[in-house]
Amino acid sequence: MFNGPIPRSLKTCTSLVEIDLQSNQLIGDISQHFGVYPQLIKMTLKSNRLSGHISPNIGACTKLTVLRLAQNMITGSIPPVISKLSNLEQLRLDSNHLSGEIPPEICTLANLYSLNLSSNQLSGSIPTQIEKLRNLQYLDISGNRLSGIIPEELGTCMKLLSLKINNNNFSGSLPGVIGNLAGLQIMLDVSKNNLSGVLPQQLGKLLMLQLLNLSHNQFSGSIPSSFASMVSLSMLDVSYNDLDGPVPSARLLQNASASWFLPNKGLCGNFSGLPPCYSTPVAAHKKGKILGLLLPIVLVMGFVIVAAIVVIIILTRKKRNPQESVTSEARDLFSVWNFDGRLVFDDIVRATEDFDDKYNIGTGGYGKVYKAQLQDGQLVAVKKLHQTEEELDDERRFRSEMEILTQIRQRSIVRMYGFCSHPVYKFLVYDYIQQGNLHRILENQELAKELDWNKRIALATDVAQAISYLHHECSPPIIHRDITSNNILLDTSFKAFVSDFGTARILKPDSSNWSALAGTYGYIAPELSYTSVATEKCDVYSFGVVVLELVMGKHPRDLLDGSLSNGEQSMMVKDILDQRPTPPISTEENSLALVIKLALSCLESSPQARPTMREAYQTLIQPSSSSTAVPFSALTLQQGMHVDIRSES
Repeated sequence: MFNGPIPRSLKTCTSLVEIDLQSNQLIGDISQHFGVYPQLIKMTLKSNRLSGHISPNIGACTKLTVLRLAQNMITGSIPPVISKLSNLEQLRLDSNHLSGEIPPEICTLANLYSLNLSSNQLSGSIPTQIEKLRNLQYLDISGNRLSGIIPEELGTCMKLLSLKINNNNFSGSLPGVIGNLAGLQIMLDVSKNNLSGVLPQQLGKLLMLQLLNLSHNQFSGSIPSSFASMVSLSMLDVSYNDLDGPVPSARLLQNASASWFLPNKGLCGNFSGLPPCYSTPVAAHKKGKILGLLLPIVLVMGFVIVAAIVVIIILTRKKRNPQESVTSEARDLFSVWNFDGRLVFDDIVRATEDFDDKYNIGTGGYGKVYKAQLQDGQLVAVKKLHQTEEELDDERRFRSEMEILTQIRQRSIVRMYGFCSHPVYKFLVYDYIQQGNLHRILENQELAKELDWNKRIALATDVAQAISYLHHECSPPIIHRDITSNNILLDTSFKAFVSDFGTARILKPDSSNWSALAGTYGYIAPELSYTSVATEKCDVYSFGVVVLELVMGKHPRDLLDGSLSNGEQSMMVKDILDQRPTPPISTEENSLALVIKLALSCLESSPQARPTMREAYQTLIQPSSSSTAVPFSALTLQQGMHVDIRSES
């Protein structure tokens, strides 16, 4: 750590490409000690004791992609000249003493993906021009003196992953268009403002959102029932408002704290610390009167319906021949979400011409995949499983596990519509993803070139989020057991989807059904060779293999035996990169270094040394990844191995 003033000579080093002086005790006026650097790409001065104001000369550093001046004592306003930094991707001015308004000119930075102005003394409103920041993923303007209404234009920043506007003086209602930000997944925090009105139903469309903080406002009415659809939600704080009515019973809020809901006017629900709904004498009396009126009607209608069903069954059985009964009974074992089982069974057999090979689009160790077009025009992928006598005998377990898998709703997991359990067939029905699997993409020269480094990093993040969801958000947890490049599908925009639950098992420690060896050679964790017990850490290992395959453009066989020679360990990381995409720029290099370290930590021979998938995912979504101690161009495999990524992220 360095302290004292910044050397005066630094001002004349006009050919500098990168300045990184972060996390020291440096003092001085930044407007006087720094000059004009036309070649500068990255400037990091955060976590020092620098003062002064941001010099207008910063506008001459037109190649800047990263500007981090956070956690200093900088005063003055944000100069509009920052708009000249057209290549800027990350701007961090948080935790200073900046005042004045957010300049609208900042919204012209089309490449900006991370903007952090939090913990300053900024005033005024959010510029409506914010809609121009189409690539913005992280926005944090919390802890200021901003006021006015939240502009509807904020709802057009469709790439936002995290939005923090808490601890300000915003008033008015929360715009419903915020619910259009389908990509929001890390956090939406509007707490400690002066917001009022009812909570918009549209917020329930934020299916990926994990943390929602609406506390310390003046919201009234009830919590929208649509909140129950927010399947990824792990924290919902609506405390210190004027809300009443029932709290939606979202599955992931079953262990919620009462502090998330209290105090409020009259919230109720099946949560610890909250009164049960209809607990007051007046409400109970009303409920009793309603039940008293409805009960006789329901009983009569129920009797009529049951009688009609019995008559229909008797008449139908008289008309059927024995063979039709057997066939119908077999088809009744088809359970498909939002479909009629028998119709879909017939439809799939017809569409594939009884599973003719000309409809086969892939083959794995556990079955063949067919492309089928249903009568309504919908394309689905059908995986016909190979069956053993043991599996045929274990029908009840298969059905119960498949029913759980059909409930999975996560944006990076291929939707499983249902399954068929038939004396002749066992198959699974999935959404059809157009582009094909990652393995196929990496084998195609043109597609591999189009799969640039930003897309590859985003792909790794999508896969990590999907597996983290299976391990940590599903109850009981689900282990995939066959994470491979063949089982990661990509759509036409290279968005990744984890597929193929043909070998997945619900993780029940008291059961031995899930302990059989499963997976694909080259992706199987080493401990499975002697324990045969699949755990979440087996998926972590497979994920590490896939990430290295993604980085290298081929399967990393030579790096998996755990006994690299000294020469191989000293190999430069840059030399193992897939050469087909355009070489990574400096900001991509930082992300790639983190991704490679994460992959290598997932490949540790000891399962205990590997991170959990939640830790892996959290490492990838940090907006400002920890920087490596050496430049990416000098980073070796040895420096990336045996690193506890959990302490670095």
